[in-house]
Amino acid sequence: MLCNSRKASADILVYTPAEPDRVCHCGSIYCRGHSARQISEMTRPQLLEFTPRDAQFGPLTPCPPSPPGSHLKLGPPVALWPPLDFGLGALACCGACVFTNPLEVVKTRLQLQGELRARGSYQRHYRGVLQALWVVGRTDGLRGLQKGLSAGLLYQGVMNGVRLGFYSYAEAAGFTAAPGGSLLAGATAGALGAFIASPAYLVKTHLQAQTVETIAVGHQHNHQSVSNAFATIYQREGLVGLWRGVNGAVPRVMVGSGCQLATFSSAKEWVSQSQRFSPDSWLIALTAAMISGVAVTITMTPFDVISTRLYNQPVDELHRGRLYRGFLDCLLKVYQMEGLLGLYKGMGPVFVRLAPHTMLSMLFWDLLRQRAFRYYRGQGQN
Repeated sequence: MLCNSRKASADILVYTPAEPDRVCHCGSIYCRGHSARQISEMTRPQLLEFTPRDAQFGPLTPCPPSPPGSHLKLGPPVALWPPLDFGLGALACCGACVFTNPLEVVKTRLQLQGELRARGSYQRHYRGVLQALWVVGRTDGLRGLQKGLSAGLLYQGVMNGVRLGFYSYAEAAGFTAAPGGSLLAGATAGALGAFIASPAYLVKTHLQAQTVETIAVGHQHNHQSVSNAFATIYQREGLVGLWRGVNGAVPRVMVGSGCQLATFSSAKEWVSQSQRFSPDSWLIALTAAMISGVAVTITMTPFDVISTRLYNQPVDELHRGRLYRGFLDCLLKVYQMEGLLGLYKGMGPVFVRLAPHTMLSMLFWDLLRQRAFRYYRGQGQN
């Protein structure tokens, strides 16, 4: 980047289209990607379309060296068309779900194993990630490893479409720039997405838990299909029954979403500023997603266990849970009966599943949005 060193020609904006806005530490600005509306709002000598042959403002010299720790900073993000943003978020997480659903099946089984029973007082069908995958594959077949995939795709599409779409608009509006803004926006987006998509998560949990009697854990609902599960729950418990367990899902996704999006944004900025990769490299998003996956696993596992238990518990004739009255009741009972480690049951598959899911979904989302921005900029130039 070049800036003019003469005071008489200050406030010059160099415009080269098709790349993000950036501000140099020295105060000079070069704009890459303003829309026609944004350009029209710029005043007098602030806008100059610069080409190497335009030198009427005197000699151009390189910017002074950057102080230690200072780098180019991204300007305010641009928002995509809402339906497109929703679709990109949904598509990214559905793509990740296809690869990670077998680990979700194993995680559900491990979290239900030994429910409200002291350690050592029950038979352990599942002893770890690899052994559990082998047991499920041997007993239920390869299709058993993808149990609940249709409901899982529905959940991922709706929940993450809402969650990531909402977060991207909070980011574009500048809310995430405030202290704690990323965490608050991520948590709010997660709560909204979790509430809307709760029925799909309920059905997914039921289907992933049910299996043959020899390796069954937790309550067995015995649904025949995704549509049968929705119909059965609605006929037995009404519309409210489809949202049973949402009081466990909302805290779970609020914590996970807030941690995921905040750490992903911060890690991506840190990796970009380290200049280890080229600015357009997909390795930046991948590295940030790996860091985010570890943070999410540690904070989210206890909430994940409680959510799974609340969703899968049987109900009585009054449509109330037979095992837990709510989030806090479940938390206390699990801690009293199974100890602190009971709240971290299935942490291995949670990490093995959540880390790649976070990496894939965040990577896919980031790359898809970059492609969309480039497409719109190209259309704007034409």
